[in-house]
Amino acid sequence: MSRSNRAVAVPRAPWLLIVPSLLLALFIISYPIFNIVYQSLHEVSRFGQIRGFSGLQNFYNVLGDPVFMSALRNTLVWTFFVVAGTVLISVPVALILNQDFYGRGVARTIVMLPWSVSLTMTAVVWRWAFNDDYGMVNVTLQRLGFISGPIHWLATPEYAFPVEIAVGILVSIPFTTTILLGGLSSVPGDIYEAARIDGASAWQQFRQLTLPLLKPFINMAILLNVIYVFNSFPIIWVMTQGGPDDSTHILVTYLYETGFRLGRPGEAAAVSLVMLVILFAFSIAYLRLQAMRSSSSEGDLA
Repeated sequence: MSRSNRAVAVPRAPWLLIVPSLLLALFIISYPIFNIVYQSLHEVSRFGQIRGFSGLQNFYNVLGDPVFMSALRNTLVWTFFVVAGTVLISVPVALILNQDFYGRGVARTIVMLPWSVSLTMTAVVWRWAFNDDYGMVNVTLQRLGFISGPIHWLATPEYAFPVEIAVGILVSIPFTTTILLGGLSSVPGDIYEAARIDGASAWQQFRQLTLPLLKPFINMAILLNVIYVFNSFPIIWVMTQGGPDDSTHILVTYLYETGFRLGRPGEAAAVSLVMLVILFAFSIAYLRLQAMRSSSSEGDLA
């Protein structure tokens, strides 16, 4: 065997070792997708029995439903404001927790503690807090004199969705703060010392040093939060179940109601495929956009 052939030869043993895991992962991922696609193209009974091929009729039924279009708009609004609010709040929180001060460990524990609580239980607590009669929010606001009577937070379309967005932001902060703290811990402290010697202010250090170095972790937090928040079910379902008047439905709650309450599994499968396509398209577009920005910035530096 020539020297060039020996250089090109690839060892087969590692591939043979990982092939079983790859096949298992492929089966676990592909079978549910195949099943959902199959159901979306057939008429399915309430109990999951396949009755006959229906083509794209399930998609036509879903796209023609005004509640679906409202849920789609709500999903985009919900995802944008929850992710944007989470990142905007988590960045200063992570910067504060990254400082060396007395009681930092306790402060980090307090911020991370809500992450260990079930999201469903968190939603139940917030539903009690916004109760019309005995909720903590109404009682506190009345005692402080901000309102004269109880506000029907979760029974009024104008209030219910903003309240759920605020709760979504609060429950997403611990996860995002953890990612950003990991990024801040990898930033060397020498560069800040050099910047202070050069006379850079705290704002200049944040803009010119912290933010660029933290950008990959912010991008990771945005992408993961979009996927997580887009599919977040417990908060809205526990607090309002899509009401009042379907004003707080997002796609995942609409899917649940269509499949389990209304007994239309075929249409529910069509909704899940629409959600999969939206998330996949967003992930690809976002990653390509960040890659283009990184290459352009590197070109400017060169």
